[in-house]
Amino acid sequence: METNLSNDQEQVILQELASKKVIQLKSFYKHLFIYAIALILFLLKEYTNLPLQFFPIKYINWVVVIIWSAVIVGSAIDLFASYKIFGQEWEQRKLKSILEKKYKKQKWE
Repeated sequence: METNLSNDQEQVILQELASKKVIQLKSFYKHLFIYAIALILFLLKEYTNLPLQFFPIKYINWVVVIIWSAVIVGSAIDLFASYKIFGQEWEQRKLKSILEKKYKKQKWE
């Protein structure tokens, strides 16, 4: 009976993790799409004589594009490569070290 309950719990946890991952992917792709449109408009504004000086476009400059690009790259690394950098082995080592520190700080008298 315990194995079925444990398998059911594992399925629920896996389902929650998968739904969170899908939501993160959806958000990232929306952000990437908006970034691509803004980048195209910015490049058109900078390198052509098109009159693109309306409200949101006139405030996009090189600083905004560089910062926005860094945010996109950071989001991509967090979403796609963090499991390689901070994988399950890293989580286990970190948890073990935190627990060891906690037990060392406790004073047993």
